[in-house]
Amino acid sequence: MIKHIVFWQLKDEADGRTKLENAKIMKERLENLNGKIDGLLSLQVGFNENGGEYDAALVSEHTDDAALKAYAVHPLHVEIQGFVKNVAASRAAVDFEF
Repeated sequence: MIKHIVFWQLKDEADGRTKLENAKIMKERLENLNGKIDGLLSLQVGFNENGGEYDAALVSEHTDDAALKAYAVHPLHVEIQGFVKNVAASRAAVDFEF
């Protein structure tokens, strides 16, 4: 299995909404992918509670590397990526087998 972890630093304001408002939209839209993409076993989004560099994080589990690659280009995920890219100032990601 593959674990996919993404951290985002969000813009203070984007699309006329605050960082927190956009973070909540990201969470709702991304977590809505659960059960809709083959090979995606789970997906959670949380907000940083420690005041660190990043504002939000995603943790997802996929059956294998092929499933992660399919998730990356799946139309439902790609649609959300457009929104996320617009509200994020920076991004970091790590993928690992477990």
